[in-house]
Amino acid sequence: MNDKKLGNISEIRRFFHRNEDPVYFISATNFNLLGIDEWCKNFKYICYLDCYDGRHPNVFCPSEQPHAEFQSIEDINNYLLQHKEVIDLVKRRGGKPKFVFLMFDAETERLVKELGGEVWFPKAKLRTKMDNKIETVRVGNKAGVPSVPNTLSEVKDYKHLQEICDKAGIGHDLVLQSAFGDSGHTTFFIKSEADFRRHQHEIIGEGEIKIMKRIDCRGSAIEACATDQGTIVGPLMTELVGFKELTPYRGGWCGNEIFSTAFAPSTRQKARQLTFQFGEQLRKEGYRGYFELDFLIDKKTNEIWLGELNPRITGASSMTNHAAFAHADAPLFLFHLLEFSKAKFKLDVDELNARWADPSMIDGWSQMVVKHTDDSVDILTEAPQTGIYKMLEDGRVVFDRFDYHRRAVEAENEAFFLRILKPGDYRYEGADLGILVTRGRSMTNGFQLNERAKKWIHGIKNSFSAKPLSATAENPEFSDPAFKIM
Repeated sequence: MNDKKLGNISEIRRFFHRNEDPVYFISATNFNLLGIDEWCKNFKYICYLDCYDGRHPNVFCPSEQPHAEFQSIEDINNYLLQHKEVIDLVKRRGGKPKFVFLMFDAETERLVKELGGEVWFPKAKLRTKMDNKIETVRVGNKAGVPSVPNTLSEVKDYKHLQEICDKAGIGHDLVLQSAFGDSGHTTFFIKSEADFRRHQHEIIGEGEIKIMKRIDCRGSAIEACATDQGTIVGPLMTELVGFKELTPYRGGWCGNEIFSTAFAPSTRQKARQLTFQFGEQLRKEGYRGYFELDFLIDKKTNEIWLGELNPRITGASSMTNHAAFAHADAPLFLFHLLEFSKAKFKLDVDELNARWADPSMIDGWSQMVVKHTDDSVDILTEAPQTGIYKMLEDGRVVFDRFDYHRRAVEAENEAFFLRILKPGDYRYEGADLGILVTRGRSMTNGFQLNERAKKWIHGIKNSFSAKPLSATAENPEFSDPAFKIM
C-alpha cells in the first residue's frame, strides 16, 4: 500500500477493499463483528463455536481438541491460537497477520507474536487498567463526564457500608459494583442488611468497591473510536436489561435497540458530546481504538450519568456497525482498523460526527440475547439453525431460509437468529441460546418488552428440545457461567 494520505471516506473504503494482509477476529463466535468481512478484504473469523454449520465462507472453526475447562473468553482465544489447524491456516495464508479480539491477555499477545502477527488493539495491560470500573470514574472526572453520585471504598461489613454512605451523602438505597465484571454478574442492589447478607461473600474482601446512589434510570449504550484525528462517535442505543424472559440475572444486559426517537434530541446530543470528551481523555491516557460507554439517564430529570467503560468491542458492536450511517460511510470498526494500520489519513472528525448525529442516519433495529432462564440442566436434542425466521399470523415462529446477513431481514415479521447452543450441548441456567435480531422495536414506550418481542422469544425458545440428564450420569456442576461469550 502506498504512503499517500487517505483524505476521505471513499478512499478509506477503497483502502480496505484492497487490503492484502490477513486480519483475523478470534473469539467464541463472530457475532460482535458480524459483516466486517464484507468491508475488509482478507478478513476472516476464527471461532470456537460453529454457529453456521460450516456454511459461512469466512468463518473457520477448528475441530475440537482436549482442553482445560474455559474460565474466560481469553482462555478460548488462547486455546484457538495454539490449535494446530489454526496455526496451519495462518501460516498457509501468509502475509503479515493482524489479530483482533473481544478479550485478550498477556498470554494472547505472546501467542500472536509466536505466530508472527500483531494485535490490533492497545496493550492488554492498558485495557485491563481502563476496564477497571474504579478507573473509569477517575477518567470520567478528568474528562468532565460525571458518574452517578458514588464513593469508592473497601467494605468490611454492613455497618461499615452504612458509615461510608453517610459520609458520602448518597443514602442507603445503593448499587454496588466490584472493579471488574459484566452483564449483571458483579452488580448488586443493596437496600437492607438482608440484601447485603445475600451478596456479602462477593463484596467483602474484593478490594475497592464502587458504591453508587441508586437512581431510577434508563440504560443506554454508545460506541466510539479514538483515532489520531479525534474521537468518532456512533449512535446512542437503548439497553435491554434484566428481562426475565431473556436473562436470569437482575441488572443483566440482554440486548439493545437503535431507533431515532429513543431519546430526546437534547439527551442524544449531550450523550454524544460526553462520549467525545471521554474519548479525547482516553487519547491523552494513551488509549486508541474502539470503546463503548454505558450511560444512565435519570427518568425524572433526564440527567446523564456515566455508567461504565468497555475498552473494546462489545455485545452492541454489531448494532453500531450495521446502522444506516455505516452503510452510508463506513462501519465504526473500520476506523479502528484504520487507526492500527499505520496508514496516513486525514479526517474531518467534526463533520463526520455532525453527519452521524443526524436522526436520518439511524434506522430501527433491536437485538435480544436469549439465555436459558429456568433453574434446570438438560441436554439439547434439537436447536433452531442460524438464519431468517418468520412469524406467522397466529404468532408461531418458523424457519424460512439460511442466511448469515442480518440485513436479509426485510420486514418486522422476520428476524435473524444466530444460534449459539447446538444439539448435544448442556442447557443450564444462564447459558446463551442465541441472538435474535429484528427490525423495529422490542420494547414499549414505557421500556418494557413489547408483545411482538415476547412472541419472538417464546417462538425461538420453543424451537429447542432437550432430554433430561440420566440419573446414572454424573450431573455436571453448573454455577453461574464465569463469563459471557458476547
